[in-house]
Amino acid sequence: MRIKSGDKVKVIAGKDKGKEGTVLKTLPKEDKVVVEGINIVKKHQKPTQLSTGGIVEVEAPLHASNVQLVDPKTGEVTRVTYRVEDGKKVRVSTKSNEVIK
Repeated sequence: MRIKSGDKVKVIAGKDKGKEGTVLKTLPKEDKVVVEGINIVKKHQKPTQLSTGGIVEVEAPLHASNVQLVDPKTGEVTRVTYRVEDGKKVRVSTKSNEVIK
């Protein structure tokens, strides 16, 4: 998966198309990502000793193919390639040809 936690991404398909957010969590086995403020669903939660329960809004996972990385330098969406620098594999933006940290 070319997207990591903390990356800024833009949704390119689905009900939240066009919105941007930060990746909170990646689920590589399922090829999904959880993005902050995107794909909000209502979850019914039972009361526990810590919480009162009720209907809670949470972010649901999106498929990784429905989001695209935002280039930190230009602010445009970009694809990601890999390059080896100093013996380490690094992610590189295809638009600006800059290393993504």
